[in-house]
Amino acid sequence: MNIDRFRQQGLPVLVVLLVGLILWYALTVGLNASGAIARVLPKDGSWSLEDLLLATLNMQRPLLPAPHQILLDIWTSLTKWSIGSPRNLLLHTWVTASAALTGFVMGLLLGLVLAVCIVHSRTLDRALLPWIVASQTVPVLAIAPIVLVILGSLGITGLMPKAVIAMYLCFFPVTVAMVQGLRAPQKLELELLHTYGTGRLDTFWLLRLPSSLPYLFPACRVAIASGLVGTIVAELPTGAQAGLGSRLLTGSYYGNTVQIWSALVMASLLGVSLTGLVSLVERWVMANRRVAA
Repeated sequence: MNIDRFRQQGLPVLVVLLVGLILWYALTVGLNASGAIARVLPKDGSWSLEDLLLATLNMQRPLLPAPHQILLDIWTSLTKWSIGSPRNLLLHTWVTASAALTGFVMGLLLGLVLAVCIVHSRTLDRALLPWIVASQTVPVLAIAPIVLVILGSLGITGLMPKAVIAMYLCFFPVTVAMVQGLRAPQKLELELLHTYGTGRLDTFWLLRLPSSLPYLFPACRVAIASGLVGTIVAELPTGAQAGLGSRLLTGSYYGNTVQIWSALVMASLLGVSLTGLVSLVERWVMANRRVAA
């Protein structure tokens, strides 16, 4: 049974991973070859194909670092330096994660409030929903410096400005999904509760909110990933001393492509971890919902 499950689920993932690694190494050799010939290999041409391969895969400042260089840089960062050191990627990951989670919670609450208002008020539906959609047409790269300047002038610095930008990206998918979810109950179900004299508040807790959960959690996975992107973008123009965004910025300043890719890999792992956390919460909530039902 476990072997069959591995063939159906695990084997395709491993095959894709293997093909991706092969293509990555091939691309690394192709992109770094000219630089290796110009800067590393002997000028008289007394080098072999093996020398070229080794040079392209182990350059100090490659155009595209090899996967083993990125993993080695991450391992060195995590093991050689203390957690409180700015050279340790865990510190930067925690700074970014804390801001992203704060922004996600803020965006979740804002999205829920807006969705409830839109569903229960026809006027707010017509007045708010178009502006909510229009707000997402403004690129986060454009709005992030404005938000940071405004909040900075008010003396709000540190985690909160980044969380606000993350909230800006998080609330939209939650709002749209919850509006659809709160409107999911059929008319017959609503009329049945109405015959029992159930008020709006009880209808919300007994029918609308449980019906909206299958819509809410997929939106939360999208929202927390978007919030992470917003947090990293917010760290770029601030000159922050910590965070994956600042790590990307310092790497670009000094042309350290290995550091840039290490930060990108950590950001990807953080994104997978956060969406996995939402999935675990979803399983727990839905399981308890079935038991309660």
